[in-house]
Amino acid sequence: MSARGPALAVHVRRFAYEAGPSILRDISLELARGSLTAVLGGSGSGTSTFARILAGWALAGGHATFEGQLELGPPPQAAPTAEGLRTQLVFRGEVDDPRLRLGAWGEHVALVPQRAQDLFTGASATVGEELAFTLEQRGVPRARMHALVAEAARAVGLGDGGQSVLHRHPMSLSGGEQRRLALACAIVAGPAVLVLDDPTASLDASGREALARLVETQRSAGTAVVVTAPCADALARSAGHWVLLEGGTAAATGRPEDVLATQAFARSGVLPHDPADADGPALSHLLGDSDAPTPEVSGTRYPIGAALAAPKTLGLGRELAALEAVTFAYRGRRRPVLDHADLGLRAGEVLAITGPNGAGKSTALRHLAGLARPGTGRVRVDGRDIAGLAAGEVAQTVGTLFQDPRDSLFERTALREVAFGLRAGVPRRSRLARDVDARAREALRAVGLAEKADAHPYDLSASGQRLLALAAALARRPRVLLLDEPTVGLDRHGLARLEAVVRGAAEAGAGVVLSTHALAWATRHAHRVVALSDGRFVAV
Repeated sequence: MSARGPALAVHVRRFAYEAGPSILRDISLELARGSLTAVLGGSGSGTSTFARILAGWALAGGHATFEGQLELGPPPQAAPTAEGLRTQLVFRGEVDDPRLRLGAWGEHVALVPQRAQDLFTGASATVGEELAFTLEQRGVPRARMHALVAEAARAVGLGDGGQSVLHRHPMSLSGGEQRRLALACAIVAGPAVLVLDDPTASLDASGREALARLVETQRSAGTAVVVTAPCADALARSAGHWVLLEGGTAAATGRPEDVLATQAFARSGVLPHDPADADGPALSHLLGDSDAPTPEVSGTRYPIGAALAAPKTLGLGRELAALEAVTFAYRGRRRPVLDHADLGLRAGEVLAITGPNGAGKSTALRHLAGLARPGTGRVRVDGRDIAGLAAGEVAQTVGTLFQDPRDSLFERTALREVAFGLRAGVPRRSRLARDVDARAREALRAVGLAEKADAHPYDLSASGQRLLALAAALARRPRVLLLDEPTVGLDRHGLARLEAVVRGAAEAGAGVVLSTHALAWATRHAHRVVALSDGRFVAV
């Protein structure tokens, strides 16, 4: 391979974790310098695993079998004869296979994983320290390090003017801000290949614009960029080459327009448009135009119906939850996140909250769940001031889907996870225990995970984990359902199930609050949409 060759070439004959079944097979890809490639696939298709193979994450540690080849080209500035700079690894799935040194490989190939926190060191006290970590390991001079950190922060919108967050703790950032930080960590040292796994997840409109600019800047510098996702959004559509994964293998490859026209794409579950795209059609139209079957959605006491349609015609009942003049500020932040904020939710209502990254949407939901307490003002749920109630007691009325579903997943199987909240005080072998099992299975069926009842939650895809956490909240039939960024990571089938659950809950008289950056989707499916701006809710 000469200096003019691909930045990275990969051929996966077979990949499996430990002694398990093959997850990926027969996938080949060459990444030209300055190119943008999209690897798309529905839930469980293997896109995230493929991203981790490119970055070496799935190959380090000796816990996987990889048969195939990775070949990293020399840097663009190398002379054509500098073959010694090439890194070629051939894996046969045998004990004497070469070992990939993740630190050395990571100097050339950077990954932003689907879960942004997986990239963080966990040892940095500030955002600036997190960004500087890689540069420190490579001995970059201090002055140069400061310049590179500031440049990366500006590139992702974390260091503009007086809004810099470089001195805040990484875990104090919102989900979208953490996504921006992960992007900055990946580009700060100038990799030859940048792999972005579902990069638009949790980003607001300005974050998506910053991401698009960042990708173009990286490509102009000769970096090969790979995007993996369950959605053919604007970034994916700007790619020159698509690879569509289905069942762990390449079902279609080529130009975007060619892959879009295949039957493989129609049945794949990949969303043809971003839910946040105001110009994209409603999901019900997408399902109607597809040859793929609409997923069956039934179960639970909520009357689960078809995908959401014209929810504004539904009648609304009494007030179920409210924030009344609530003020809340995080330590070290000059301005409160909530500033005498008022918000009410009525029975049968679907209420969407939107706003930029860091505006306080998740904080507002945590107040309604009893997980955060206001500095001033009060929170009422089902007619009661919850100031004196433990969060567990509030959870008898309020079900919560967290922005990161892993925050609530801890059991050994999906069925045990959903049943956990139903088992309190129920004898193990009693008739009530059988009722608990039946309700848990109903909830799994409602979100399309009936066949995964015995699976470990962490063995599910990111989309499956989100739907499992939704089933756990749904099984208790709460009167108030809080959904924090529920559309993130879902493919077409998962989004259809989410919409059916939300519609069924509202029709049964529950109140649903969802926070989302998908404004167009929220406008189609919610009775009301409010924006959180400067600590207060305003109608959209």
